[in-house]
This record gives sequence, C-alpha cells and structure tokens, in this order.
Amino acid sequence: MSAGNDPSPTSARAGSSKFPLCRLVPLIVIAVASAVVIAMGWHRQLSFETLARHDDALRDFIATHEMPALAAYMALYIAAVALSIPVGVFLTVTGGVLFGALLGGVAAVVSATIGAICIFLIARSAIGEYLVRRAGPVAERLAVGFRADAFSYLLFLRLVPIFPFWMVNLVPALAGVRLATFAAATALGVIPATFVFAFVGAGLDRSCLAAARSDCRLEFHVNAALTPELIGALTALGVLALVPVLVKRLRARTGVMRS
Repeated sequence: MSAGNDPSPTSARAGSSKFPLCRLVPLIVIAVASAVVIAMGWHRQLSFETLARHDDALRDFIATHEMPALAAYMALYIAAVALSIPVGVFLTVTGGVLFGALLGGVAAVVSATIGAICIFLIARSAIGEYLVRRAGPVAERLAVGFRADAFSYLLFLRLVPIFPFWMVNLVPALAGVRLATFAAATALGVIPATFVFAFVGAGLDRSCLAAARSDCRLEFHVNAALTPELIGALTALGVLALVPVLVKRLRARTGVMRS
C-alpha cells in the first residue's frame, strides 16, 4: 500500500474527535419531554389540592391494592426526577401522606435515586466524556479532582439543601464519576431531608377530609419544614462529609513540606 493511502496521525485524530450526534438522541428526548410537561402545565396537577380532592379514592385504592399503588407512586417519582421536573418535595410529602413516614420515605429515597441514575447515565453517555476531553486541560484537572473525592463532594451537594437536584445529577456525569459512587452518595445524601418531608406528610391533618367537609385542604409550606435548625443540621452533615477531603489535602501538604 502506498504512503499516500495511509491515514495520517492528524487525520486519524480529527476523525476520532468527531462527536457522534446519535448519542444526543436520549438527552434530546428527555429535554423535549420535560419541556412539553412544563409547557402543558401537567406538573401543576401534582398539587395538594388535587390530592385532597381525590383523597377518598386514593385511600380506598391503597387499602385494597397497596403494592400496585406504591409501584405507581414510585414510577411517577422516577419519571419526574429523570425529566428534572421540580416536584420532588411535593412527591416526597405525598409519599408520607399516602403510605406513612417509613414506607413513604423509603419509597421516595429509592425512587429519587433511580431517577437520578437514569438522567446521570443518559447525560454521561451523551456528552460527559466528550465535554471533558474537549474542554481543555483546566477542565480536565477539575474533573480529575472531582472524581478523586467524588463520594465526599456528592454527599455534600446532596445534603446541603441549596443545590438543585437536577444540577447535582448532571455535574458528576460531566466529570466522569463512576456509577457506583454516584448511586451510593445519592442514596445516602437524600435520606435526611426525604424522611423529614415524609414525616411532615404523615403528620398532615386529614381528619376533615375523612369527614367530607368541603372546606378541607392539605396545607404544606416548604419554609415551615425547612427550618433554620434543619438547614443548619443538613449543612453540618454536608461539611462533615468533606472532612475526609480536608484530611487528605492536609496529609498531602504535610508530606510535601517534609520532603
């Protein structure tokens, strides 16, 4: 074969750097589905008014078909998280209302974790590795640093209630975090706040609903649940999750100084 027919290293690198657009299809489908749900206002149907209006029917169905009802609740929760629809707090409180604090809380933790894994895998396979390679050495160093202590960083981001859930799903995907690390940190990190909201839901007054009074409403305000004490406790847990990272950095700096 002549030298003119051999692909040059430059052309080989150029060909390998091309981004396959077909990998974007799952992410585009998720984005379009999310946009349709929000544009049509379907997510507004998930409200405490709707829950109160159908309380009797939900009670009867759960009493006779608890497992199918639980499965339907979890499927809805997973879909909402995967589509990044901002109804997580409502669904978590609803789990407490319908299934009690323990079962509702466990179902919410499992569902939130599965939904987060879905969007994490889609984002990582679609654009994660490509963006890290193309973003340059600084971004690559940041990604490597994040991956080195991914569990601690993710646990911090999940515990501190100021970071949007969807954002914490995407950042690790773009940084190339391992699935097992992402799943473990997500499951552990959502437990405290999830069970707080599930307990709040289980404690909501439904007695007037049972009495069929027309003026009944299920009242819930996020600010009432996210008290300064709770926010402080979650933030403290988040800072505690970063302790291994700080210890690691101090040991590395001490080793450099000794050498």
